[in-house]
Amino acid sequence: MKRQIIALGGGGFSMEPDNLALDRYILSQSSEDEPRVCFIPTASGDSEDYIQRFYKAFHQLPCKPGHLSLFEPSFLSLRDFVMEQDILYVGGGSTRNMLALWREWKMDNILAEAYRNGVILAGLSAGANCWFEEGLTDPLNGPLYAINGLGFLSGSVCPHFDGEAKRRPSYLEAVGGGSMKEGYGVDDYAALHFVNEQLSRAVCSRKGAAVYKINRQEDGSSEEAIPTAYLN
Repeated sequence: MKRQIIALGGGGFSMEPDNLALDRYILSQSSEDEPRVCFIPTASGDSEDYIQRFYKAFHQLPCKPGHLSLFEPSFLSLRDFVMEQDILYVGGGSTRNMLALWREWKMDNILAEAYRNGVILAGLSAGANCWFEEGLTDPLNGPLYAINGLGFLSGSVCPHFDGEAKRRPSYLEAVGGGSMKEGYGVDDYAALHFVNEQLSRAVCSRKGAAVYKINRQEDGSSEEAIPTAYLN
């Protein structure tokens, strides 16, 4: 069973409502003509506005959209609901609060099972952080810090690598100093596509958006640009 994760640094319907190239790319990885794609907005506290923006975008695309709320559950069995989906698309917000709630609901175990069974996992920002061993997150008005993810992918990730001024230097310092594992810096409007835990492809919806492999060196860290395909 092929396992797939698509991690966006930023972009997609929530940042580019007039350019759904990354969302189309996610859908195109399913073998279904109209895949069932489930938006998971836990990190935003199930923001109603966020949910409605998802539906507005995905009703334009060849899929069957739905969403999963842990604040106002509409399912009888969380596991059964998740396992019925073809794609799980995790939104941005607070990585820490999202993971805490997921673990309370045993959602981490359910997602691991879904992943093993071929359900495509995707997401941006917090929805990218969660799939790695570590992600760089930023509380409002606080310093950036590393947070443990679900560990489906090895290493670390920094979304919004170019989108927020403090992201890049904080991540490079953390990797170089050994407080975070080596990993990937992902610009807004760019994404990493993993197949069976190996990086298969990097794509972007805007020219110039990039992805970098961040490695530790004796004197700090290094950035290696990864070839990124423009989706036009």
